[in-house]
Amino acid sequence: MGKSELRLLALLNDTARAVSVCQRQLSGNLCRAVAIGFSLAVFSLLGLGLALPGLVQAAAAPKPILVLGDSLSAGYGVKVDATWVALLEQRLAKQGYGYRVVNASISGETTGGARSRLPRALELHKPAVVIIELGGNDGLRGLPLKQVRSNFEYLIETSQATQAKVVLVGMRMPPNYGAEYANTFHALYGELAKKYDVPLVDFFLDGVALDDTLMQSDGIHPNATAQPKLLDNLWPALNKVLKK
Repeated sequence: MGKSELRLLALLNDTARAVSVCQRQLSGNLCRAVAIGFSLAVFSLLGLGLALPGLVQAAAAPKPILVLGDSLSAGYGVKVDATWVALLEQRLAKQGYGYRVVNASISGETTGGARSRLPRALELHKPAVVIIELGGNDGLRGLPLKQVRSNFEYLIETSQATQAKVVLVGMRMPPNYGAEYANTFHALYGELAKKYDVPLVDFFLDGVALDDTLMQSDGIHPNATAQPKLLDNLWPALNKVLKK
């Protein structure tokens, strides 16, 4: 029995003793009036006692971490329970963090697509943390970096407006897209992280992208073996915003 239930039981015992004293010392009508008052108090206390577990449960509900990403977070070609997102939820639970992970990632997603989906996701899940793992598909399509920057700014600002902490996950482009575009693309993440004071994962596929044993046959998507490494790449930045 918890402390709240014990306090409630003690109050009920005190009420019973008071009613007993009333019956011995007061006149009939006055005693009935006092008894009614005590009865109302008892019902109020019972109501409080019944509501209390719900209030405690609501207060202790796990805080959502929203993952807004593309195929790297959606787990393309990997079993759901083996993805880095699933491994993240396991690590959080093992280390005693009160969070649950909501994966709102879609294979092929761009910053523009996520921009249209984010307001609803924020309203629905009310996340404490938003992990933005996007940009790879924008870069592969050669989208104008001004447009990509604008979309990122919207995603970060809109998330922060709800008091959510943001973690930005950086990507790099293959060299065949040209050094200028590739360098400017990657630098964009650092500039945004500095502007909005958010933790940054410099390159999500660090230690993975150039290792054939960690990539699927398409040469684009990490395999199941790579998922723990992806989580390790993310963890230092995410850990900066986590609270127990």
